Amino acid sequence: MPDATRVVIAEDESIIRLDLKELLEEEGYDVVGETGRGDEAIDLVRDLEPDLVILDIKMPGLDGLSAARHISGERLAAVLVLTAFSQRDLVEQARDAGALAYLVKPFQKSDLIPALEMAIGRYREMVSLEQNAGDLAERLEARKLIDRAKGQLMDSSGLSEHDAWRFLQTSAMNERVRVEEIAQEVVDGERRP
Repeated sequence: MPDATRVVIAEDESIIRLDLKELLEEEGYDVVGETGRGDEAIDLVRDLEPDLVILDIKMPGLDGLSAARHISGERLAAVLVLTAFSQRDLVEQARDAGALAYLVKPFQKSDLIPALEMAIGRYREMVSLEQNAGDLAERLEARKLIDRAKGQLMDSSGLSEHDAWRFLQTSAMNERVRVEEIAQEVVDGERRP
């Protein structure tokens, strides 16, 4: 069985916070932290590393939208905003602050669980896309470095492109390092055929 989804609740009304906690625990979620203040919510999320944080908009210390901006900006957890207000401009502000789901009080369990799962799913997708973009950028940089090394080997040693590639590849295999490491040595003038 996979680990339970970890949740931090930031809601200044203790009765709502308690109801949320009970409801989530009944559904198999792990409520790892709770607070009634927005500033404490950020610290809890940093310390406890939950999958999701539920933020009320109106809280002392720091409002939920400001807390959402911090948490989303640092990619700490998925954010679900919970509020008694449903005005369109507030919904847009929550979205712009990084909220991945929005729920209006009073809510039903049948509304809460899909909103939670939607926020968590969107967050994981976003993190995955960012990682893929980072991987692609790294691979592009490696490709450029290898091409530069091949060019240097072709110019300085008169090798064909195929032979320059073969030299880089064989050196990397023999030394059990990545081709980029050998290419960097060639570019730095530390390695020749």
